[in-house]
Order: sequence, then C-alpha cells, then structure tokens
Amino acid sequence: GGGLPAGPYGLLGALEGISYLVVGGFVITALYKKATTGSALPAGPGGSLGAAEGLSFLSVAAGLVVLGLLVVDQGCVPNAKPILDYSAYVTVCH
Repeated sequence: GGGLPAGPYGLLGALEGISYLVVGGFVITALYKKATTGSALPAGPGGSLGAAEGLSFLSVAAGLVVLGLLVVDQGCVPNAKPILDYSAYVTVCH
C-alpha cells in the first residue's frame, strides 16, 4: 500500500505524514537522551510525555513486527513508493 488516501483537501495524508514525524521525533529524542544522560524522557504533566514516548516505541516495534511478518510471508521487502533503490541490499517485492 501507499498509506492512507489523501482525503478531503489532502488532510488525511498530511495527518499520516505528521504522525510519522511525531513518532520518529519521540523515538529519536528518547534514544538520544538515554544515550547521553542514561535516563528516559521526564514523565511530563500527568505522565503524558512518558505515555507518548512509550506509545511511540510501541508503534515502531509494531511496525517492525509487521515488516518482519511480510518478509517471512512474501520473501521480500514491500516497496510501496520507491524513492531509493535498495534492491542491491534486499529483495524488493514487485
């Protein structure tokens, strides 16, 4: 698949893209903080920042599990919209 359909005025596609950036931002920031200080992000008000961090890591883990299951099932890496040619490194589904 190529992600969500664009939706009215492209809003659904834009929200999907923004959500990827937010999740990636949380994961990268948390990993950087853990590597430099040895601790996780602060809990934040009502534990909201800690919850967002945990859900971001859970989302990335779920995505990796789905990718792994697709590779096991199809024997190749799905390539919805090829931007980079990485077929020299892994088998790409056509």
